[in-house]
Amino acid sequence: MVKSTGFLRTKGSKIVDGEGNHVVLKGTATGGHLNMENFITGYPGHETEHKEALLKVLGKEKFDFFFEKFFEYFWTDKDSEFFASLGFNCLRIPINYRHFIDDSDLSTIKPSGFKLLDAVVDSCAKYGIYTVIDLHAVPGGQNQDWHSDSGVHKALFWTFKEFQDKTIDLWKAIAEHYKDNTWVAGYNPLNEPADSKHHRLIDFYNRVEVAIRSVDPNHILFLDGNTYSMDFRQFPEKPWPNTVYAIHDYTYYGFPGSDTYTGTEEQYTKLKTSYQRKVDYIKQQGVPVWNGEFGPVYSSEVRGDKDVEATNSVRYKVLKDQLSIYKTGDPSGDGAPISWSIWVYKDIGYQGLTYVSPKSKWFKVLGPWLEKKKKLGLDKWGRDADPEIEKTVYDPIKKHFKEVIPEEYHKQLYPSIFNIDIYVDRVLRELLLSQYLSYEFADAFKGLSFEDLDELAASFKFENVELRDELNKYLSEY
Repeated sequence: MVKSTGFLRTKGSKIVDGEGNHVVLKGTATGGHLNMENFITGYPGHETEHKEALLKVLGKEKFDFFFEKFFEYFWTDKDSEFFASLGFNCLRIPINYRHFIDDSDLSTIKPSGFKLLDAVVDSCAKYGIYTVIDLHAVPGGQNQDWHSDSGVHKALFWTFKEFQDKTIDLWKAIAEHYKDNTWVAGYNPLNEPADSKHHRLIDFYNRVEVAIRSVDPNHILFLDGNTYSMDFRQFPEKPWPNTVYAIHDYTYYGFPGSDTYTGTEEQYTKLKTSYQRKVDYIKQQGVPVWNGEFGPVYSSEVRGDKDVEATNSVRYKVLKDQLSIYKTGDPSGDGAPISWSIWVYKDIGYQGLTYVSPKSKWFKVLGPWLEKKKKLGLDKWGRDADPEIEKTVYDPIKKHFKEVIPEEYHKQLYPSIFNIDIYVDRVLRELLLSQYLSYEFADAFKGLSFEDLDELAASFKFENVELRDELNKYLSEY
C-alpha cells in the first residue's frame, strides 16, 4: 500500500493533504457496481425490480453466485492499476443502502456491505488512489429518478423522517468504519438530492454533519446541491466546516437529440455560463467545488448507431471544452483547476472509460434484448429509440398531455426544469413498461449453468473489457 500524507482537508477554496499541499482530485465513478444503473449494465427500470426478477428465474443459489462474481470482477487490482496509470487519483464509489440495511429492518447494519466496499477502497489504496463514498440510493429515494432505486417517481425520503433517521444511522456506521482510513477522501451523503421544499435537505445536512463528526472529525464532507446537484440558492450563508460543495455539470450538447456542438463562441459561452451559475454560491463562500458528475454519451456500432465517428468527434469536442473550463475554474478566481469525477468508469458502451466487449458472453446472452431495449427507448440516459415508435406511440401521448395540461399547472410540479415529455417518459417507459420487461430481461438467464453465470459476470473483468482510448487520452492529458 502506498503511504499516505494524512487526511485530506479543505483550506479556503482548495483541498490540501496532511502536509498542506494542494490536491486536485481527478477521476471517475465505479457506476453500476454497488449501485446498479439500467443503462450501465442493460437491465430495464430499477435495480431492486431487476434483482427480484432475476431471483425468480435463477433461484437463490445461482442468484447469489452470479452477484458474488459480478461484485468481485467489476473492480479488481487490475482496474486500480489502470486507473492510476491514467494519472487519476480519486475514485467515487456509489453505493445502494440495501447493501447495508434491509427494507424489512432499517435498524440493523449488515457487515456484508462493508466487505464489498472495503474491497474497492483497499484496492485503490494500494495504488495511491483516494476514494469518495457516495450514498447513491437511500430509503424512499432522495430524488425522482431510477438511480435512487425507489421504484416510483416520488422522492419519499423527504416525506418520512424514519427514512432520514436510518440514513443518518447508516452514515454514522460508515464514518465509524472508515474514520482512521486516510485514503478515504471523504463522504458524499446524498447523490443528487431533489427536495421540493429545499429546507428539508438543509435540515438533513445539518443533522448528518453532526452525526458524522461525532465519530469522525477528520474526513471531508462532499455535499451535493439541491435539484440534482445544481441549486445552492437555499443553502445557509455560513458554510459547513471541512466541506466541499458538489455540482453535477452535464450539458445537453453531450447527449442524443441535442444540437450539434461545433464549439462556436455562443455554444462555449453556454457551457461556461452553466458552470458559473452552479458555482456562484460556492464562489461567494470561498470553499472548494467538486464536479461529481459530467460527461457525454458516445455512439456505438454495437448499438446500431449511425455516423459513429462523426458523432463521437462532436462529443469529444464538448468534453475537451468542458475540461478547459474546469482547468481554471477554481471559485477563488485564481485560475487554479477544480476537482472532478467524470461519469462513468465501466459500462456496456455508453459513457465508460472501459466497456464490455461486443464479443463477450454478456452480448451473446443479452444482445437481442439490448436491441429491443434500444428500439423501445427504455433508458433516459442516452435515449435513442426507434423514430417510428416515437412517432406512432409516444409523440401522440405527449401531444395529448400538452393539450390538456395548462403550462401553469405543469409548473407546479417539481422539478419544473423537467418538461412534460420527460414526465411522460419517466412514468410510461422508465417505470411501467420497464417493470413489465424486467421479466423478459431475466428470462435471458434461464437455464444458465454456474459456469455460464461465471463467464457472464467475467464480461466485466478488466482483462476482458475494451478501453475507450480516445476518451482516456483526453482525460489523462488534463
